[in-house]
Amino acid sequence: MRLQLTLEICHLYPDLMNLYGDRGNVIALWRRCIWRGIEARVTGVSLSSSSDLSQFDILFLGGGQDREQKAICYDFARVKAPQIRKAVEDGTPFLAICGGYQLLGEYYQTGSGEKLPGLGIMDLYTVAGRKRLIGNVVAQSDLAGSGPARLVGFENHSGKTYLGRGVKPLARVLSGYGNNGEDGLEGAVYKNAVGTYLHGALLPKNPWLADWLISQALKRKYGRAEIAPLDDTLELMAQESAARRAAKR
Repeated sequence: MRLQLTLEICHLYPDLMNLYGDRGNVIALWRRCIWRGIEARVTGVSLSSSSDLSQFDILFLGGGQDREQKAICYDFARVKAPQIRKAVEDGTPFLAICGGYQLLGEYYQTGSGEKLPGLGIMDLYTVAGRKRLIGNVVAQSDLAGSGPARLVGFENHSGKTYLGRGVKPLARVLSGYGNNGEDGLEGAVYKNAVGTYLHGALLPKNPWLADWLISQALKRKYGRAEIAPLDDTLELMAQESAARRAAKR
């Protein structure tokens, strides 16, 4: 009898952290599972939820403005942090976008010099900059391990993130600002956790990254990472369009 593969996807704070189409990342993960015959279930977990995060195979956290970040700060750092740390250390795939990405670091230093503590899951820190880093991005990533892959998205952040030795960059910027507009790096990777500033939504235009998250989840849960290829003609057309827009900056 053929084993029915099932993945549980957790969307953290879907009502608060959902800028620039970030919800589309969860839809892309769900759809790319369903198209392959993998049963996928999406569960929203917000402030009032006491869900056990260990039951999930993929975690997702979108971006939010300062108001939304402050709204989730206590719950995220005091209630869910121990479970999130354990999940990441156990190899659970986790995608965090923009403000969610910043919250995984050691701290965020505001323009007034105040340091707001992060979860410390990733060896990085963020400081408020004077210039807003905004626009389309094209970058190149080796994450998938099968050669350089193009990564496109839209960034809009004033925070400047700097990586420590405990993480590696997700990609190198070809066009745009990336983490800080200085070192040419975009995003961060620790185990199977990925942080990035790219909105847009990210995964529909970068199907290889969605498939990497799905593959890592299957490998962790079932000991297998192979997934059937899909026809990504439309997705790659969207990626090419985004790349052309970035080239016009």
